[in-house]
Amino acid sequence: MSSFQELAPFLAANWPIVCVAVVVIALVYFLSMKSEKQKEKLTPKENTKIPSPQDKGEHPLSEFAEEKQDPNEAPPLHDANTAHVLFKFERLPEKEMMTRSRDFYENLNQRRSIRFFSKDLIPEGVLENIVRAAGTAPSGAHSEPWTFVVVRDPKIKLQIREIVEQEEFTNYERRMGDKWVQDLQFVKTDHVKPYLEDAPAIILVMKQQYHIDENNVKYPHYYFEISTAIAAGMLITAIHVAGLVTVTTTPLNAGVALRELLGRPSNEKVMLLLPVGYPADDATVPDITRKPLDKIVVFK
Repeated sequence: MSSFQELAPFLAANWPIVCVAVVVIALVYFLSMKSEKQKEKLTPKENTKIPSPQDKGEHPLSEFAEEKQDPNEAPPLHDANTAHVLFKFERLPEKEMMTRSRDFYENLNQRRSIRFFSKDLIPEGVLENIVRAAGTAPSGAHSEPWTFVVVRDPKIKLQIREIVEQEEFTNYERRMGDKWVQDLQFVKTDHVKPYLEDAPAIILVMKQQYHIDENNVKYPHYYFEISTAIAAGMLITAIHVAGLVTVTTTPLNAGVALRELLGRPSNEKVMLLLPVGYPADDATVPDITRKPLDKIVVFK
């Protein structure tokens, strides 16, 4: 009691400061409790069917982090004295230009993302031609910063499915967020990916930030992200033109495990995973339309 009496004059003289101090302490306590609750919310949920991925000491998106360039200077990727030759070009009549462009559009407009595959095998040589077509894509300094890994072995396809489904389960549960998951509901997709086993082939598009030659010299690749993305677009187009189907799969957080499974070097990272084959007889797709031309182009 005597202690309070001694403090009374101090409190009476400094009550505004004391009030502010109490509010600050309460606010700090509230924020610390909120932070703890958020951490608990991010704790992996238990699931008897698909276990949560083990913590490998890496950030969930570390596979997409750019690696530092080697400070050692590499010689030019191509000879500065490379000969230039006359470009052979055949100018088409206007009528044929219109016919070709219209037919090509109408053909590509039939392309759809398919998640139900027949197990029928792809004719020999078709996949090779599809990859050749993708390899004609332009790239920064003609570095061709891509690798296409074609998987047809059923055992490896099963392993790919297991890796992807494990990560996708966690993606849908806590990484992607409610809005992302909600926006995918019309597709009727989730973490279960049977098409990774059913499709007769899977093509993994690998991007290369740099190349290491046989002498262990590192060559940087320029615009490797956009260059590989262009090649992937041409690959998808080639798949469709060849009479096959695919679906673009971005195996979020599964890239490192897939790279290790396939024995690929550290300078390669998974950009896309494309199951390729014929559609199942009962394959379905969402009844959607594409934006009209006036919504996707501006002419000046």
